[in-house]
Amino acid sequence: QVQLVDSGGGLVQAGGSLRLSCAASASIVYINAVGWYRQAPGKQRELVAAITAGGGTNYADSVKGRFTISRDNAKNTVYLQMNSLKPEDTAVYYCAAGRWPPQAYWGQGTQVTVSS
Repeated sequence: QVQLVDSGGGLVQAGGSLRLSCAASASIVYINAVGWYRQAPGKQRELVAAITAGGGTNYADSVKGRFTISRDNAKNTVYLQMNSLKPEDTAVYYCAAGRWPPQAYWGQGTQVTVSS
């Protein structure tokens, strides 16, 4: 069993930046993939970015070039650096981990609100 704790959300103006953190209770070295999903009101949850144990990354087209996912194995933490934020990025962001697609374990979610 792996517990995930999401943090780093907040209110930011369009064009601003935020960094989300996902702290795991176990070593992430042995986890196949860790990803960030988001869910906006009235919309389905979507995978925004993911990183595999080997360091490979995957991004949704809507965030390519603006978001960067990274992992710090020593801290058992995965980060999502979000730059050039847009109002349409407003959502609850969830960290998840497991085999591909990473959905076995979930964080509690962190709210990101981008004002125009």
